[in-house]
Amino acid sequence: MMAPLEIKSGVFWVGVLDWTLRDFHGYSTEKGSTYNAYVVKGSEKNVLFDTVKTTHYDEFVQRLREVIDPEKINYIVVSHAEMDHSGSLPMVVDLVKPEKIFLSKPCKEALEEHFGEQVRQWPLQIVGTGDEVSLGGKTISFLEARMLHWPDSMFSYIKEDRLLISNDGFGQHYSSSERFDDEADWGELMHQTTKYYANILLPYSPIMIKKLDEIAAMNIEIDMIAPDHGVIWRKHVPEVVSAYRRWAEGMCQDKAVVAYDTMWHSTETMARHVAEGLMSRGVSTEVMDLRVSHHSDVITEMLEARGIALGSPTLNTGYLPRMADLVCYVKGLRPIKKVGAAFGSYGWGCESVKLLNQELEAMKVKIVHPGVKIRYVPREGELQPCFEMGIAIAGAIYEANTKQK
Repeated sequence: MMAPLEIKSGVFWVGVLDWTLRDFHGYSTEKGSTYNAYVVKGSEKNVLFDTVKTTHYDEFVQRLREVIDPEKINYIVVSHAEMDHSGSLPMVVDLVKPEKIFLSKPCKEALEEHFGEQVRQWPLQIVGTGDEVSLGGKTISFLEARMLHWPDSMFSYIKEDRLLISNDGFGQHYSSSERFDDEADWGELMHQTTKYYANILLPYSPIMIKKLDEIAAMNIEIDMIAPDHGVIWRKHVPEVVSAYRRWAEGMCQDKAVVAYDTMWHSTETMARHVAEGLMSRGVSTEVMDLRVSHHSDVITEMLEARGIALGSPTLNTGYLPRMADLVCYVKGLRPIKKVGAAFGSYGWGCESVKLLNQELEAMKVKIVHPGVKIRYVPREGELQPCFEMGIAIAGAIYEANTKQK
């Protein structure tokens, strides 16, 4: 079993790795996940930050005991009530018998809903932004992070160590034997960080901007970020904070995503010609067949893409079910500042293009082309409008990205 790890003097990682997790609320987690928990030892008091899923309780406690006798833990900080962080909390409270449990007011309410009457017997102390707790030589400053991504979410800052314990901020669903960013494969790490933001935090981007501004205004010096999922940031803190701001502000690359489903390959052929039009103008393009591309991977590619093209044949006066799944998922995540259009084939009724353009408009995507529809099988000369649609989207991408600079 992986040993606990001292990440700062007197600060220990005691989390667990979930190598086999493959789905998190409809988000494909092909690299598993990590449920991070931390012990901070002061000269007077010791504190545990968060717990783990109930399925990993035994491993967690075994690792915890290697760092400290659980009965010598004085405080518990509950950063977030979601079960991947608090599932083991009742068992840990019975084991530790803490003097105090620090949490936000919404977290108290959520724990009462999850665990019932027993929560009212716990030594809960509600804290908010600016409240501090001394451990002796180490001071915890609390910073509420409401709706990043639950109402109860909270960060903690150990100012003597310039350490931000960031709960679900700056995390990744990424199970790795490496515990630090500079040990992990950089490409994989940034992919998983991007995917996490796109699938978890994207809807809360306006709140994220305010929180980043608030942290900057407080002149908090951070040289390590310890999230509750994934690896710990110790070398690339400025890079990940910069990426979060870029994503939150909707900054995009000269990139497009062409996502489609197809019945008898006609819409697939159209998708490839839309992509050819985009690429002919130098736009980096991802062509994603929904038969093999998970919706959480599509939104990941969309995060930094300015252009979106959606394609589906008409089925029962609508569009194909996999496209409906994608539309529902993306609409809930609310990407911003995109341009795009729709395309599709049909037989005796063509509703899919009109409906997909309406869905794009509902997502506040700027429609830059009326769309292309082709009956049955594309014939010679009929695919040129698809190519031209790609060119039109490319032009809109460059125009929008010029304005963002």
